[in-house]
Amino acid sequence: MIRLRIQVIHWPRRALVMTDTPRPDCRDCDGEGGFEHDYGDYDTGEYAGTDWEPCGCWNESRRWFLMPLPRRPRWLRRRDSGRDPWGPGGYSNEPPF
Repeated sequence: MIRLRIQVIHWPRRALVMTDTPRPDCRDCDGEGGFEHDYGDYDTGEYAGTDWEPCGCWNESRRWFLMPLPRRPRWLRRRDSGRDPWGPGGYSNEPPF
């Protein structure tokens, strides 16, 4: 049985897609959808990263395109630097006047 959810994707264009989710009562992964495996460097034995192996209870590549999301018109897009105009100008150790 497929367990569907709606998700927003951002590449190649913002759109809504329907995706499959892991089976919540799966005995192998406990509903998480996969397993994490830490691995280390063979020379030093220190932590080098984490691999993720998907569980067989779901297919993470199964998705259906629903509809594209509209883009904002060019004149409505932000033109500022992203700074808060009402926020402080920066940190200083000196007390205010």
